[in-house]
Parts: sequence; structure tokens; C-alpha cells
Amino acid sequence: MYKNSSEYAPTYVLIAANVAVYVYTSYLSGNPFETSDSVLMQYGQINSLVLSGQVWRLFTAMFVHANIAHIAGNMVFLFIFGLRAEKMFDLKEYMAVYFVSGLAGGLLTLVPIMDPNTVSVGASGAIFGMIGAVTIYSRRAIGQSIISALVYVFILFILNLGINVNYLAHLGGLGAGLLLGYLFATNRKPRQAVTYEFKYPSSYP
Repeated sequence: MYKNSSEYAPTYVLIAANVAVYVYTSYLSGNPFETSDSVLMQYGQINSLVLSGQVWRLFTAMFVHANIAHIAGNMVFLFIFGLRAEKMFDLKEYMAVYFVSGLAGGLLTLVPIMDPNTVSVGASGAIFGMIGAVTIYSRRAIGQSIISALVYVFILFILNLGINVNYLAHLGGLGAGLLLGYLFATNRKPRQAVTYEFKYPSSYP
């Protein structure tokens, strides 16, 4: 039987993990407000190094943030949409959305558009995936058009573009989240419904 993931509190677990990593990188950097370049280069995604075999950077980069404003903004969005996702998805689905979206963002970042030595960090790809999955699932699950959901996430994507923003990671995560949310909603088995029938006598004695 389908059970949502809220009893496992994965949103709080992921927030705690991201904050713990930020505390660790702040300690290494000697600065609580900004992560040093040396630490970012040690754990972030650098395309040239990933392509040379250091594929683990695709994972570690998801938990490293450049500064306190970076992690604060990401955690606010994770809190808002993560709690909504807990009501929609079971634990496996929830974690799949987060990590598959995060990795999809990292993989799309490998497209040779940016300087291959650019450092990419942050949970934005995973969080955009969560936003996409929640938005499209909430429409698809009740049989409504997904056009409005696509318009909403596209506007949100545009609003988050800016200087030093890895739009490829955002786009890759968003695409993966939309796909997973659509598939989960399409394949979800409807809950068993109970129908009550009342019959009235056609005549009275």
C-alpha cells in the first residue's frame, strides 16, 4: 500500500545534511560566511576533472555551497517544496527525485558550453527537480492540464537566472523532476474507493 514519506522527515534530513556540510566547509575555509576557493575546488564539480575520472564530484558538489546566502536560499526552497513532496511521494520516490535531479543537473553541466575549469556547487539542481516534480504531479494526479504547471516552473526558472548562476544545472534538474513527477502521477494506483448504494421501496403497504 502506498505510504507517503512524511513519517521519515526526509526534508529535514537533507537540510541537516546540507547544513552539516556547510559547517564543515566553513571550518576548512576559516570563514562562516563564505567557502574558500580551495575548498570549492576540492569538492565542487569541475568538468575537466569529472571527465578525467573524478565522477564523485557530481555527488559532492550537490552538498557544497559557495556562501551563507547561497545555502540559505536553497534550504528555504527545499523546506517549502520538500514538505509538499513528502505528502505526494513515498520515500524511494522522494529520494529519487532529489538525487536523480541533482545528478541530472550535474550531467547537463558537462555540456561543453562553460569553461571546463569552472567550479559548480550547490543543491539547486536537486531542488529545481523537487519543484518540477511537485508542480506537475499535483496537476497530473487529478487529471488536469499540465500546461499551467509547465508555465509556472518555466517562469520560476527564468526568475532565477543571473550572474554566477549555473542555469544548466537548474535546467537539468528541472527536466528530471518534471519527468519523474509525471511518471509517478501516471503510474500511481488509485486508492480503493467504497461505494454505498441506497435503495428505496417503490411502494408502501
